[in-house]
Amino acid sequence: MKNILTIGVITLCTVVLFTAVPQTAAAQLTKKQEKTLQKERDKEYKKKITEYKKEGWKLAGGSRTIEVALLEHYAKTADPKNKEFIGDVSQCKSINVCRQAALNNAQNRYASLASSNIKGRIGSLLRADANRPEIEVDKVIAAYERSVQADISGVLAESYSIAKENGDGTKTFQTIFIVNEEDAASARTRAMEKSLKETKITIEEAEEISKFVREGFNIE
Repeated sequence: MKNILTIGVITLCTVVLFTAVPQTAAAQLTKKQEKTLQKERDKEYKKKITEYKKEGWKLAGGSRTIEVALLEHYAKTADPKNKEFIGDVSQCKSINVCRQAALNNAQNRYASLASSNIKGRIGSLLRADANRPEIEVDKVIAAYERSVQADISGVLAESYSIAKENGDGTKTFQTIFIVNEEDAASARTRAMEKSLKETKITIEEAEEISKFVREGFNIE
């Protein structure tokens, strides 16, 4: 019976994942490539479920099983515009507090990554003006990071959350988010516009800066 259930779940995983792939992308795959992709996804799914159960993770809230939650998550990430991003907290008590702490962690981490990604290139453009004090450059970068941190919560879509007991009355908690890169790029652009307005800095290279800000970067 256990083997039948396992086969059923894997089959469902395959169906969900492939129906979620955009048809234009699927049309470009040969049957051999589709078969290879199917095997890799099945392998990834089984590995993650085994890892969760071995480490004691359980789905936090909702009526779904962790197996179904992971299937639905993989279906979302089949869209290349959707990226996985994790917020976590090592010690918390109630699920609500844990969830908020995980969101805060994700916001802070994403903002830090976004700032690091453009710091060098934006800094070079801003420093091109010999009359601009170095402190103004630092203010723009700091204001940008704060704005991203404040605005990105609307882009972080919770896919599922998991928790495990620490043995001392606290939990380790993770929320796995989906970040749509198009929405995130728009949020980052707004954040840069706010930071330039906040610091009252006017530059000729605004279009080039906007291009840098909209570029995607590795968030995994």
